[in-house]
Amino acid sequence: MAADPKTQMALPDFDAPKKRTRNKFALACAFLASMSSVLLGYDIGVMSGAAIFIKDDFQLSDIKIEILVGILNLYSLIGSAAAGRTSDWIGRRYTMVVAAVIFFAGALLMGFATNYSFLMFGRFVAGVGVGYALMIAPVYTAEVSPASSRGFLTSFPEVFINAGILLGYVSNYGFSKISNPTKMGWRYMLGIGAVPSVFLAVVVLFMPESPRWLVLQGRLGDAKKVLDKTSDSKEEALMRLADIKQAAGIPLECNDDVVVITKKATHGEGVWRELLLHPTPAVRHILICGIGIHFFQQASGIDAVVLYSPRIFEKAGITSSNEKLLATVAVGVVKTLFILVATFLLDRIGRRPLLLTSVAGMILSLTTLGMALTVIDHTDRKVMWAVVLCISMVLMFVASFSIGMGPITWVYSSEIFPLKLRAQGTSMGVAVNRVTSGILSMTFLSLYKAITIGGAFFLFAAVASVAWIFFYTTLPETQGKTLEEMEGLFGNFRRNSAAAGKKETGGGGDGGVQLAAAANGRSS
Repeated sequence: MAADPKTQMALPDFDAPKKRTRNKFALACAFLASMSSVLLGYDIGVMSGAAIFIKDDFQLSDIKIEILVGILNLYSLIGSAAAGRTSDWIGRRYTMVVAAVIFFAGALLMGFATNYSFLMFGRFVAGVGVGYALMIAPVYTAEVSPASSRGFLTSFPEVFINAGILLGYVSNYGFSKISNPTKMGWRYMLGIGAVPSVFLAVVVLFMPESPRWLVLQGRLGDAKKVLDKTSDSKEEALMRLADIKQAAGIPLECNDDVVVITKKATHGEGVWRELLLHPTPAVRHILICGIGIHFFQQASGIDAVVLYSPRIFEKAGITSSNEKLLATVAVGVVKTLFILVATFLLDRIGRRPLLLTSVAGMILSLTTLGMALTVIDHTDRKVMWAVVLCISMVLMFVASFSIGMGPITWVYSSEIFPLKLRAQGTSMGVAVNRVTSGILSMTFLSLYKAITIGGAFFLFAAVASVAWIFFYTTLPETQGKTLEEMEGLFGNFRRNSAAAGKKETGGGGDGGVQLAAAANGRSS
């Protein structure tokens, strides 16, 4: 009798390797799908440096540079709006191919541009491709990931955005050293962005389709095969399949490999009515959270810092183009390192604690950066301590952003919407994200000229403070929940805020036990 408990206690140790092996397939799928996010990251990073040479080559004003840099975000609205319906129609996988092909064409057009209008047309085409990629990568990754590692895997798109930004910064620094950077350097910087899109279009063909999309097409047999490969166990695969069937309106007792699905259920007719016109309290709460987190991610100034970091460093007292571009590489390195740290913390600590800590760090760094820039603005001589403080606070800001706000925005918004509303709901969040980013990117130079550069960062700090309050009061914790359980977490703001608060302090009964168990399980 004494041997049985020991045997039972030893079972988890034998199960653990199976879990890791099983998740390798989900890891590979998430890794490959998230590569599409490199497209946006590279464009953001490369334009920060290319804009310096484009301005000199085409003799452009600051207003035209603002528009050139930020307009891609507005163009991407077309892609993100179309991606929801496209992914419901042709599948998540082939939508990624569409994104890669469109961006490939846009990168070539930008590289061969002969004037400002031609360059803007290339930005338009590339922007549509970026919009597709932004919407589909987190949706696909969330749909193939098991609940135990969904936070880790769904943060991959943000990891690759940061990797793309870093590649863009390195490209700027490298091509700035060619013999004629003003005429040719920026063309190489922009045109080489076509390379990752070709690679992406090829590797996507080796990925499986999303199991949730397969179920919506009535292909239960194919969905079960994918779930068997991406789940931690056969039992979990069956549970996930049952949850998806229930969400799709398919009887649980139906086990045919192929079933007939009505057109309405397949292609999302009536979804917008349920999402916007007649939402349930839970769906309304989900929509507020999904749109709010995307708005505050951009309204707190991250793209202004990333896109205009050479200008910020110039204001701080760094005048050499080489030194400015080198400093932006440091920003890219810090941003990428901290996003990698965040991927390992999401499923250990949870979304809320990381997000609230991240935003608190952003508030502190933005406020300090504003003060340091104000000191520099009001001093005739170079104040070395203020210069060092500016650079340190820029690095602290991107680190704070990357540890929480950056990845959690995409993780959270892709996992909270119900199955039949997911593609359209996520595309709405992406649309708000891109509009906010576009407005800030196209007005930052004018903004800091109007209220000083220090005042601009005080404004971003105020927005981040409002964001912290919004997140604390409205966002429930979603760690460890399956996608089909999400809707039950929403609908009561007061209840969810109180429950999440208990969980964060470790006094929430089962919630605190689950959080501790999750941490112990991940560390063992």
